[in-house]
Amino acid sequence: MASAHAVHRSPAGGAGSPDPVGRALAAGRPLVCGVLDVTPDSSSDVGRCPTVAAAVEHGCTLVDDGADLIDVGGESARPGSRPLTLAEELDRVVPVVEALVRRVPVPLSVDTSRPEVMPATVLAAQRGAAVLRVHDVAATRDVLAVLAAVGTG
Repeated sequence: MASAHAVHRSPAGGAGSPDPVGRALAAGRPLVCGVLDVTPDSSSDVGRCPTVAAAVEHGCTLVDDGADLIDVGGESARPGSRPLTLAEELDRVVPVVEALVRRVPVPLSVDTSRPEVMPATVLAAQRGAAVLRVHDVAATRDVLAVLAAVGTG
């Protein structure tokens, strides 16, 4: 799997840093990733987050319960699941990222295989001055080029 990071680093970096990645890395322990599936047919959340508001509240709960980062996914990878259109995935993921960056102090990750979703979610996170990691589940070879195109590579 390929991944790329869009990180706004502060000079300090450590535990007192406003940078979520710096704080997480300064923990000096294994990190816990909270999985936030915003799909009606997820194999893990099973429709727990049918609305943006429900997804954001669940993301906040994951952080309250100890998650060090949140991975947001908009398309189910469950065998037999219906493939989404690009518009459907964007409609599911982008509003959740935009809202979460304002509510949680931890890094966000977006789980997608679509090159078009990557820059859209990075830009959504930048509007909230957050940290975002794009997790390319399909190992798109041009993920760095896609992110570089929006100035995040």
